Amino acid sequence: MDGASFDVVVVGAGHAGCEAAAAAARMGARVAVVTLSLSTVAQMPCNPAVGGVGKGHLVAEVDAMGGLQGWAADRAGLHFRVLNASRGPAVWGPRAQCDKALYGLLMRRLLTRLPGITIVEGEVVGLLVDDRAVVGVRLAGGGTLQGRTVVLTTGTFLGGILHSGGRSRPGGRYGEPSTVSLAQSLHTLGVELRRFKTGTPPRLHRDSIDYERLREQPGDPAPRPFSWRTRVVRNRCVCWTTRTPEVVQSIIADNLHRSPLYSGRIAGVGPRYCPSIEDKVVRFPHHREHVVFLEPEGLGSISIYVNGLSTSLPEDVQERVVRAVPGLERARFLRYGYAVEYDVVAPRQVERSLRCRSLPGLFVAGQLLGTSGYEEAAALGLVAGVNAVLESRGEAGWVPGRDEAYIGVLVDDLCSADHREPYRMLTSRAEHRLLLGVDSARRRLMERGHRLGLVSERGLAVERRRWETVEAACSTLQETRLRPDRETRQHLTRVVGVDIRRPLSWAELLRRPEVDPGRVADLVPALGDLSEEDRAVVVGLLRYHGYLQRQEREVERVARLRHLAIPRGLDVARLPGLSREVVEALEKARPRTIAEAARLPGVTPAAVAILVARARGVGGNGGPTQL
Repeated sequence: MDGASFDVVVVGAGHAGCEAAAAAARMGARVAVVTLSLSTVAQMPCNPAVGGVGKGHLVAEVDAMGGLQGWAADRAGLHFRVLNASRGPAVWGPRAQCDKALYGLLMRRLLTRLPGITIVEGEVVGLLVDDRAVVGVRLAGGGTLQGRTVVLTTGTFLGGILHSGGRSRPGGRYGEPSTVSLAQSLHTLGVELRRFKTGTPPRLHRDSIDYERLREQPGDPAPRPFSWRTRVVRNRCVCWTTRTPEVVQSIIADNLHRSPLYSGRIAGVGPRYCPSIEDKVVRFPHHREHVVFLEPEGLGSISIYVNGLSTSLPEDVQERVVRAVPGLERARFLRYGYAVEYDVVAPRQVERSLRCRSLPGLFVAGQLLGTSGYEEAAALGLVAGVNAVLESRGEAGWVPGRDEAYIGVLVDDLCSADHREPYRMLTSRAEHRLLLGVDSARRRLMERGHRLGLVSERGLAVERRRWETVEAACSTLQETRLRPDRETRQHLTRVVGVDIRRPLSWAELLRRPEVDPGRVADLVPALGDLSEEDRAVVVGLLRYHGYLQRQEREVERVARLRHLAIPRGLDVARLPGLSREVVEALEKARPRTIAEAARLPGVTPAAVAILVARARGVGGNGGPTQL
């Protein structure tokens, strides 16, 4: 392979690398994927689960663009649940516990069988640069691979160090080496690197757990798949929950000085929304208990993942903590928890296309860009792969807007703010989240995926027919009127459980929260003929119609303000009505436009209104500004 030439060279074959390579190949590019070992492609080193609140939205969007993650999760899934199911559809979070070995196997098969992909086992130790543009990679041993563009997706391997108690050793994850030379090469080329940290909990032998003392957590009775290419999924196991007793706090507090996180040996910043158990004890001392989830790592695996007890404490302390938890008194350890400290690329060096500003031809994705989670990695990998191909062709890049997809929120957040901790997707980060539900991902993105060459004509045609059916059902339910005559009232009371006193449509009836859509479906063919998933979509569109319209108007308003400039040199500290938090956020970020200011954490709608009034009165160029 020495000196071979490709359109795109992808470094790393984790979740970001797989999506980047697959997207580029589907667009017709010749792709090389460099990985340390074929056996670790798409490995799940932490919890073998896909989806969740916010994260499930990313999986649905990647799938709508023809991606791999949802498809593989459906086939490797063991336990399917929709989180937040009792709330509105905008914040539903589909999640699947997966068989980690099967998931990796499926992804390896897909990569090796996709036309245009060549997998190279080896280590990338540097970049080939010509006139400040990246044109390929150098391999350990002296070989090279030429590429019109290069996508880096090295995960936690770049300068990785594993920490457990008082011991530290180089490594990207358990049993695998770190990549040091590539980190040095990036530093030499002027790329700013930061240190982040993540961690993982112990793994326990399944036969050493007292399940009678645990609370069983079954999957959903009618589980839903992630992918539009999957017809049916089923639950093949259960999970369990327990809680840490108060004594765990004492054990950890007495041994904090032995934690690398608090002894000063770890300099990297960990994820705020997935803290270690020692972090929880220190940051939330008023919480006397913490939930622990026990989740199988595979259908035939003896390993149980102890979700909620991520730690880098010494092994003897881990044993005391775990065995203090109800149901785990006789637990046998298969692997102790540990922390990983690693290099990331400071995100503001990267354009929204995920191209490195200072090194044309180089794209960055996944944990290397400062995210945390398989889902964020997959979404960024897809964007990087698409834009690497477009750049190799001399075409304009593609990134969805914040009002189009959670992928757009993810990319915009990463590239516009100076994040100092691992980024995790949350539904609260999307200001237009009512428009970005899981069930609308295909409608929002498949057309674009088809134009980019990621989605087949057949797949798009199937989706178009689906939405025509959904829209026809909505129209029928809105137009069909019910009269409150005696016979109709008696029938509705008996079948649906409601009594009507005035003329109304089926749509108005379905907007009532106490009305069961399943009972209405028995009476209205337009609803009853739909699949259960599409029926839920129709009901959601009807029930949230007013809110959706309001959010669409808000999108239009923000679009009008997008380029409204904030006056240069504006002293925001002197503006009346702005809180100290808002002032600090504005002074630190120095946004150029109202849209940029509105996206800053802590900047409220009221603060935006004050800035709009100021910008309209003065204008970005010293004169009045018209919207």
